[in-house]
Amino acid sequence: MTGRLGIDDVRPQISGRLYPAKAVVGEVVPVTALVWREGHDAVSATLNVISPGGAETVAIQMTPEPLNQDRVHGVFVPDAPGTWTFRVDAWSDVFATWRNAVTKKRGAGQGAAELANDLAHGADLFDRAAAQAPADVAPRLREAAVGLRAGDRDVDARVELALSDEVTGILAEYPLRDLLVHGPICEISVERRDALVNSWYELFPRSTGGRDEQGRPVHGTFATTAQALDRVAAMGFDTVYFPPIHPIGEVNRKGRNNTLTPDATDVGSPWAIGSADGGHDAVHPELGTVEDFRALLARAEELGLEVALDLALQAAPDHPWARDHRDFFTELADGTIAYAENPPKKYQDIYPINFDNNPTAIYDEVYRVVKYWTDLGVRTFRVDNPHTKPANFWQWLIARIHETDPDVIFLAEAFTRPARLYGLAKLGFSQSYTYFTWKTDKQELTEFASEIRDAADISRPNLFVNTPDILHESLQTGGRAMFAIRASLAATMSPLWGVYSGYELYEHQAVAPGSEEYLDSEKYELRPRDFAAALSSGDSLEPYLTLLNDIRRENPALQQLRNLTFHDVDNDQLLAYSKVDAVTGNAVLVVVNLDPRNAQEGTITVDLPAIGQQPGASYGVTDAVTGATWTWGERNFVRLVPTLDVAHVLVLPTVPEQRREALAWRRVEDYRA
Repeated sequence: MTGRLGIDDVRPQISGRLYPAKAVVGEVVPVTALVWREGHDAVSATLNVISPGGAETVAIQMTPEPLNQDRVHGVFVPDAPGTWTFRVDAWSDVFATWRNAVTKKRGAGQGAAELANDLAHGADLFDRAAAQAPADVAPRLREAAVGLRAGDRDVDARVELALSDEVTGILAEYPLRDLLVHGPICEISVERRDALVNSWYELFPRSTGGRDEQGRPVHGTFATTAQALDRVAAMGFDTVYFPPIHPIGEVNRKGRNNTLTPDATDVGSPWAIGSADGGHDAVHPELGTVEDFRALLARAEELGLEVALDLALQAAPDHPWARDHRDFFTELADGTIAYAENPPKKYQDIYPINFDNNPTAIYDEVYRVVKYWTDLGVRTFRVDNPHTKPANFWQWLIARIHETDPDVIFLAEAFTRPARLYGLAKLGFSQSYTYFTWKTDKQELTEFASEIRDAADISRPNLFVNTPDILHESLQTGGRAMFAIRASLAATMSPLWGVYSGYELYEHQAVAPGSEEYLDSEKYELRPRDFAAALSSGDSLEPYLTLLNDIRRENPALQQLRNLTFHDVDNDQLLAYSKVDAVTGNAVLVVVNLDPRNAQEGTITVDLPAIGQQPGASYGVTDAVTGATWTWGERNFVRLVPTLDVAHVLVLPTVPEQRREALAWRRVEDYRA
């Protein structure tokens, strides 16, 4: 926007203000804009933030970049959920212009006669400033005006108060804003903090039943699942996610390892939703009743856990929808309903929904189902394959649910192209799956982490180390150290990360060479695990996962997404990056050995200003993983042995308050929505 003064490139701003940017309660939100004018007179900018309740905050003075005076920055921290708005205002900074002129002329040796007009003009400005200032500071501004007019005093005495730090500070708080221009109104959708800061653990409730005396798996229930939650909570996870808990179809049921020839004992895929026992608003009878599910929710709440349910909009051939609403699906020329395919994969046990046949009825039915579960107390949904459903449907559904339940979180399981991934995030999804599982070398990880940092206004990335569908080749062949490496990266690169059950047991066998499917996949059979035995034998990653969650909880820097900086390491197998929290000054530097088999060493050149240190500084660091302490400087030698430690998570000295705000926007990049 250009008025009397120019205001351009205001950020965060998504798709020309078509969608609100994202933030959560307590998150540091950097705002930036280009502010300019003609000539050499000074121009300044103010950030005005309006809370959801409509109360405008005190205007925040924005700071110009040292090397680009036209680019100004400010930060704010929302303290309540809802739609916040902000506006960048530009104004002619007459005092800055006046101070600059007087200071330069005095430096050139000009006297009272040559400065007469400047002194008179300054006195008039101070009179104007005093007239609009509060009563407790206005007298000092008037004294400055009197001093400037005191012709019986020398120049230094006349300008002393006017140029003092005290008066400059008063004017910074109560500026005189000439030629004021209002910038565009921009929106920020602020959700509860769990939308950004959360650790997820995925488990199948039906696998929690253990084994009988003959060693055969026993189908789990909501009661056995409630017992399993104690271990999840003890590891420090915040959300426990269940794949679908609904009745499973009998028609075309899949057998072990996705075979088409199940026997009578095969339990089928939970994503083949629906049978004679009900559909999306019912629970599998072997798991228990709705009342049992309520008891599970209550137990989770006691443990400080939140339950996330799977929202998979598809149906088994014997789902009630297939009987009562055939127009929800695609009917083929031979009169059958089309099953789902993702070539070369085939899902004969699933009918995809056709949203174009009867959209009104489908929309209403899905809303009814989601509202049923939110009314029971579910506040988080992991949405299966949302990129295969219409975009406007998700925008409608999420907005409508948020009308009555604004705290509900939706995670998009969309491993898809960037336009779709980020497009779904713009439409309202709180969190997004990412390509993290496929990023393994230093260059890939650096590019990936930079992208999720720069897209923080749009998308909140949930870095799952594995899923029931994704057993990456690196985990299949990298040994136990690779499991620790991937967990270290996921837990520190993003405030959101997730683990699928069995990861702590180093489960790594694929169904076939070149496949990312697990052998004996839990998607098609019961898979009880003896976590206690593995832990007691020392063959479990559980203690390290617990430690990572403890470190995340204790270090606010790891709870921010926008604040990541990479540091140079002269070894491509070592990756180093830091984060700083602009509220508390907490700073953390992470060093990870990407090689699971060999010790790696190298020299890290630390970008000292990025961690709040002055050039040439020495400072103490503490490894949160081992407790070891060292004194570091700009260049530091590191050696990591994967059989001992795969990563350092170094807690750095607290950044002084006066340096924190600049660090909040120091790494804002030119990410264009």
